[in-house]
Amino acid sequence: MCGIVGIFDINGKREINRELLSRMNESQFHRGPDEGGIHIESGLGFGHRRLSIIDLSSGQQPMVSRDGSVVLTYNGEIFNFLDLRKALEGQGYRFQTHCDTEVILYAWQAWGEACVERFRGMFAFALWDRNRQTLFLARDRLGVKPLFYAPLADGQFIFASELKALKAHPEFPKTLDASAIEDYFGFGYVPDPKTIYKEVYKLEPGYCLTLKRGAGLCQPRQYWDVDFTVRPGQNEKAAGDELIERLREAVSIRMMADVPLGAFLSGGVDSSAVVAMMAGLSAEPVNTCSISFGDPAFNESQFAAEVAERYRTAHRVEQVDPDDFSLIDRLAGLYDEPYADSSALPTYRVCELAKKQVTVVLSGDGGDENLAGYRRYRWHTYEDRMRSYLPDAIRKPVFGLLGAAYPKADWAPKVFRAKSTLESIARDSMEGYFHSVSILSNALRGQLFSKQLKQDLQGYQAVDVFRRYVDKAPADNPLSLVQYLDIKTYLPGDILTKVDRASMAHALEVRVPLLDHQLVEWMAGLQPDMKLNGRDGKYIFKKSLEHYLSDNILYRPKMGFAVPLSAWFKGPLKQRVRDALLGPAMTESGYFNHDVLRKIVDQHQSGLRDYSAPIWSLLMFDAFLRQNA
Repeated sequence: MCGIVGIFDINGKREINRELLSRMNESQFHRGPDEGGIHIESGLGFGHRRLSIIDLSSGQQPMVSRDGSVVLTYNGEIFNFLDLRKALEGQGYRFQTHCDTEVILYAWQAWGEACVERFRGMFAFALWDRNRQTLFLARDRLGVKPLFYAPLADGQFIFASELKALKAHPEFPKTLDASAIEDYFGFGYVPDPKTIYKEVYKLEPGYCLTLKRGAGLCQPRQYWDVDFTVRPGQNEKAAGDELIERLREAVSIRMMADVPLGAFLSGGVDSSAVVAMMAGLSAEPVNTCSISFGDPAFNESQFAAEVAERYRTAHRVEQVDPDDFSLIDRLAGLYDEPYADSSALPTYRVCELAKKQVTVVLSGDGGDENLAGYRRYRWHTYEDRMRSYLPDAIRKPVFGLLGAAYPKADWAPKVFRAKSTLESIARDSMEGYFHSVSILSNALRGQLFSKQLKQDLQGYQAVDVFRRYVDKAPADNPLSLVQYLDIKTYLPGDILTKVDRASMAHALEVRVPLLDHQLVEWMAGLQPDMKLNGRDGKYIFKKSLEHYLSDNILYRPKMGFAVPLSAWFKGPLKQRVRDALLGPAMTESGYFNHDVLRKIVDQHQSGLRDYSAPIWSLLMFDAFLRQNA
């Protein structure tokens, strides 16, 4: 895995500042500590930081084609590169290395922009074709690897793997985007294609961007989407068997590496399934690692140990301090923009642990989105049925009033916490789902934001992110629709962002078999009741794994990768919360109502309300403001 960076003069051939390009490149040293490279020609500069995984002795980047006409800087892995290489050799191309980088070069020369449709893997790359005077950027289908870009006021176009590299450019536009602030406090992250900055963007998953010198800016083009149209005539047993075979194959092609390889093993269904497949494919014990927590409510280490013992893995486990909150400011620096998933803390630690024994790990990410594993899917389908039984004229006013009147009882047992459900049923399906996933509710954001910020928003709401996808979603089932929304937003914006930054901070490559695009396409075509069957999410997956994992692993309640935020904010972080949320950075930003900030802090620390998630999102926003003042 690597870091890429570049500067392109859109309209001319102005000289590229080598010192500036080097500074931008070195800001991503952590992504590729093994080697670095720079390529400069008239009006173009590419930089690269390399983490060597395959063909360690060659494959240096930026790489130039044999005829000198094409230059590439690339981050990722093309897992089918040997098959592509054979096809290209059949067309007369000759290779000097044994790595996948060179395959991309000649795939471009052979197939042009359509080359990305042949790649099976995780990638973000930029390619300069001197003969066509064309810059081509592409990102993998699911967004495993990041790619940021910004057209500058002086006519230059810059891109990089992380925002910090773009920020090193003196012309980087630093104005914050009001709609991105609204999105952040709605979702807990800034969804693609926005960043927290105006005029700075993420290239969306499954998109490419072509810039021809002298032709000005073009819009990104989508080259892939996932279709949830159900395949007819499915048999449960046959589907389960095929799922295992497809998973095994997706795991197998991700086990190629010239450096030590292992797997994350949390003890959940997805990581345990990946380890089970790896064990069946490896002659040597699989290297696995997990972290444990002192608090049993957050500790899955016993389940990880059970899987490790069954498959005789070389298992390593370390206990994380339950008060491990020293990383708050470090995380703000890693993510470069506000990011509010608190599981970034243990993710950082497990990546740190994995790096002690391996350079590449396989993870189980993606199973919940593709196979309906989240509890919220079950609640959403239940609420959607309720909506279908009730006419809008009755549902919206009656349930709206009930939701408004019902007390917000965070302290009560879950069975008595009906407020959120009542409020959700009063909304339409899409707005109801947004309500279930939002960090701060519409009402709380309305109270929290200053008059100026609300004026700048001009009526924009974070739920508009979902509206952008709903009309064109290739899904006609309520469950499929919210899975599609998560694949477009939550998966790349939260889950994959978290894993990329945490792993790259330790120069660790993470491969994700359950996000193999061919496997994703196949799973999308499963009948919805094979994914969510009654109360059972991942139904067909769990049934098919019964020969590989115990019921203790497959059918226990989902725990997640949580940290004890509520206790932190009332205890060891009590004063820090007050200093941050009521301090100068938040007050002087002009984005917030100071009285509401104080109310949130006071009510949480008194035990009247549980504002754990909102406070964490505000803490991370404060850290971002302080580091980017």
